[in-house]
Amino acid sequence: MKRRELTPDEREQKLLEVAGHLLAEEISEGEALRFLRRDVLGLSQETYAKLVGISRRTLSDLERNRANMTLDAMNRVYRPLGLRVGLLPRQPELLERAIHPAGFN
Repeated sequence: MKRRELTPDEREQKLLEVAGHLLAEEISEGEALRFLRRDVLGLSQETYAKLVGISRRTLSDLERNRANMTLDAMNRVYRPLGLRVGLLPRQPELLERAIHPAGFN
């Protein structure tokens, strides 16, 4: 059975959900990548690896949180998902303040 393609709004909603789980440290970067690649884009590891210019093995390692890549390469991997690698505070209180700064709603 062929999987139903998501609408742009559904893809955006899934992306926001995954980003929220990632920020809450409920899932790892690799788990987020695997979910978004499979369930949002509907791509195999081989197809996605070719798209971003890495080997399927490297993608597999990334999805299992076992890869060691440059920042440039990681941004290339996340770009088709509408994401980029960034710096966030590790302390939960600071992370919350960074996400929801005082005076901004």
